[in-house]
Amino acid sequence: MKISRICAAMLLFVLGSVMAFADGINDPKIIVRGAGGSLVAGRCEQCQGVGLNFNFTVPESGTGSLFFTNTSGQDWTSLALIEKGVPAADVKCNSEFFSSCTTKTLKNGSVEIFLSGVRDGALNRDRGIANGQSFSIAFSCVKQSCWPGGLTFSAHANVGAVPEPGTIALMVTGLGALISRRKTWKNRWNS
Repeated sequence: MKISRICAAMLLFVLGSVMAFADGINDPKIIVRGAGGSLVAGRCEQCQGVGLNFNFTVPESGTGSLFFTNTSGQDWTSLALIEKGVPAADVKCNSEFFSSCTTKTLKNGSVEIFLSGVRDGALNRDRGIANGQSFSIAFSCVKQSCWPGGLTFSAHANVGAVPEPGTIALMVTGLGALISRRKTWKNRWNS
């Protein structure tokens, strides 16, 4: 009896481990990186100068790279890319400039790809996109799933991030604990 339970538990553990590493969704991917593999500011002949707000269109093939230069006069600490056409659950993202990349569906049905989290690494990487710095936005296919050609994006730099509901819940729980602890301390002090 105990052996069968142990075997069943081991089977569930192995099955759960395999499912955790499975990637059954054929997600299109977006990658924000330095133009020409460079993370430093420099001259880029093929780059288009952009400000804090700009628009662009996915190449007709659904894959490829677009090249830009930050000419806004400000360093970018976040970048929001908004599109309509690919569900948020189906998009993967990656960036050399930002430490966090999240996707979510907005109330109007658009999808926001939000890049943020500036950190100072050993090689001064992941520091956002500096003023005058060139970068590329690459669209790639994963397992034959590509971006729709001609899909229009709007981009907005330095937008404030809304805290996740989990973060807000943790803050409220912590405040509740402090308030209840304060009442306990007050009662002990008055006794």
